[in-house]
Amino acid sequence: MDKTLLLILPLLTGYLLDLLLGDPERLPHPIRLFGNTIYKGEKLLNKGNNRFLKGTLFTLALCATAFFFFYYSSVMLLTFQPILYLIFSTVFVYYGLANKSLIEEGKKVFHALEAQGIEAGRKQLSRIVGRDTTALTPQQIRIAVLETMSENLSDGVVAPLFYYAIAGVPGMMTYKMINTLDSMVGYRNERYEQFGKFAARLDDVANFIPARITALLMVLVSYSWRGLQFIFQYGNKHKSPNSGYPEAALAGIMDSRFGGPNNYHGIRVEKPFIGTNDRAVMHHEIALAGSINHKVCLCAVLIISLIIYLTFT
Repeated sequence: MDKTLLLILPLLTGYLLDLLLGDPERLPHPIRLFGNTIYKGEKLLNKGNNRFLKGTLFTLALCATAFFFFYYSSVMLLTFQPILYLIFSTVFVYYGLANKSLIEEGKKVFHALEAQGIEAGRKQLSRIVGRDTTALTPQQIRIAVLETMSENLSDGVVAPLFYYAIAGVPGMMTYKMINTLDSMVGYRNERYEQFGKFAARLDDVANFIPARITALLMVLVSYSWRGLQFIFQYGNKHKSPNSGYPEAALAGIMDSRFGGPNNYHGIRVEKPFIGTNDRAVMHHEIALAGSINHKVCLCAVLIISLIIYLTFT
């Protein structure tokens, strides 16, 4: 079977599955398996001496396991049954993308806040962010959603696609393992500072290019000169080396002010503001953020498909 078809067909079909289905909670999901493995390994290893070394070896072992499992599974299926390989690759491209669920979760927060009030909005927001939501105002809740949607457009959409373009499903799933490790142990607090440090730095490296690609795609699909200006003006001011770029892009596109201090796991984290226009974000503006995410995802899929086509034909 043609190599171009073997790479493009799972990409397009997996994208369509995510667009149609999202991530139904009733379906088994490899990221839950990743998360359960990390949880059990952290409880076993994150104690005593040499926590940094343990965390480093644990991270490398999980990433290597993810890569080689999907690599050898792909090779075996491709060798003996290409149709099964297509199905296998399609399923894991679908699992590797989180675009529809990200947009839906953001909309749920906006709708809960609008229809049921601030406590419902805070509770719904707590499902998708790590910050303390108990004292947030309606404006802070909406801003938190927009920041999360822009940041996770990189982590949950563009970055997995970027690594699919480089190394197929093995690359995509290895990235998802790195990102899951960072989301679970990559915190600067007493418990995770040493054990999760390597995972956090590895995630920073893995997202360096995708975060900047995401920001540029956001301003391109929005035709926003101000968004481009914000990328260069504010992108490198964020505490994270990567999150500031897509956040700055969306803040510029929407002419809003993002950032500022927040509490994470009982610790106040000072973040610089992105933008100066502290205007009220309106309920209907979640539709714009969702539209940008959809356009960026489609654009990334089409660009990668074109690159694959031009490379192998």
